[in-house]
Amino acid sequence: MSAQELRAGASLAGIFGLRMLGLFLILPVFAVHAPQLSGGENLVLVGVALGAYGLVQAILHVPFGMASDRWGRKPVMVLGLVIFAAGSFLAAGAEDIWTAIVGRGLQGAGAISAVVMALAADLTRDQHRVKTMAMIGATIGFSFALSLVAAPSLYHWIGMGGLFALTGVLALAAIGIVAWLVPAAPRRALAPGAPGALRAALRDPQLLRLNAGIFVLHLVQMAMFVVVPPLLVASGLPLAAHWKIYLPVVLASFALMLPPVLHADRRNAGRSVMLGAIGLLIVAEGGLTLSGPHIALLAVLLLAFFCAFNVLEALIPSLVSRLVPAQARGTAIGVYNTTQTLGLFCGGLLGGWIAGRYGPAAVFGVCAALALAWLGIAYGMRPVNRISGESFTMGTVKGR
Repeated sequence: MSAQELRAGASLAGIFGLRMLGLFLILPVFAVHAPQLSGGENLVLVGVALGAYGLVQAILHVPFGMASDRWGRKPVMVLGLVIFAAGSFLAAGAEDIWTAIVGRGLQGAGAISAVVMALAADLTRDQHRVKTMAMIGATIGFSFALSLVAAPSLYHWIGMGGLFALTGVLALAAIGIVAWLVPAAPRRALAPGAPGALRAALRDPQLLRLNAGIFVLHLVQMAMFVVVPPLLVASGLPLAAHWKIYLPVVLASFALMLPPVLHADRRNAGRSVMLGAIGLLIVAEGGLTLSGPHIALLAVLLLAFFCAFNVLEALIPSLVSRLVPAQARGTAIGVYNTTQTLGLFCGGLLGGWIAGRYGPAAVFGVCAALALAWLGIAYGMRPVNRISGESFTMGTVKGR
């Protein structure tokens, strides 16, 4: 990787990391805190609050991605971060579950994930793109690990309102990275055929398989974390000590994800590595279905989940970026991120509903079944060439 590619990857990973750290600080403690809010004893509403962020992002990812194709990545990123910060400060003052839901929804309106990934693809060569996406994915994973360690203590010191306010401050800090550290995107023709790009992105069979996969992956993630924190409490591990499970598990998963990610990058073996990671996800969810509140077994199965999750988080967006030309990249990644965040919303809603009616084991069982269905969908995918947009047609614009 060149110096500019390293700078681009590091700075964009930093933006993702600051933004996602704020979101992840909420995840380990919100389900435990929610009963203190008016209406928060309703598990379905707790799931909606966790997933509202994803629903609103799902609506806005494509418009943000298309806007970045036409008007540039950086201005759209700054706008999204300002909106995200506003939602965080609104949620900081929530005294009832509905205000928390609205604040989480406004957070989701800062839908810049597709824009950041499109800029990462703009600034890196195809042969190094998996590495760049892995840098972003590793930073997201590190933010998640840090949040799992820090969230219980921060919650004890500053409360849920303080956590949401901190989220807003981190988003504002990310604006500084956009302004001063992220390299400018290369000069390129604006995308005059954006409507054609959207139609093509919605029809392409390869993209449809990847989009279905990221939907399932994030549905599973959000559904799990409706039930995992209470399950750890039930196993005898108090909330303030959850980091003793999360930190070693997530850090070990970083080390274990590197060999398959590098193999996929060097050998152009994205499809086979993806199928293996989906298989590991099925094993993890199936094991969690049977595990019960046993801490050691939960730790091993969570390690398997995070290994699979981290590999797939790095691999799938790289494959999406290779399937489309630069002129349509923001649009296509916007569709990808729409399905991703729809998965977050549906996972929160479905996880809360199933847990309330049938218990945690049923949540894990449904997640295993969905991952198995994803494996069947992904199996028919063709290997993806290194040449971006080789088979993607957008009106009169072709990537070849």
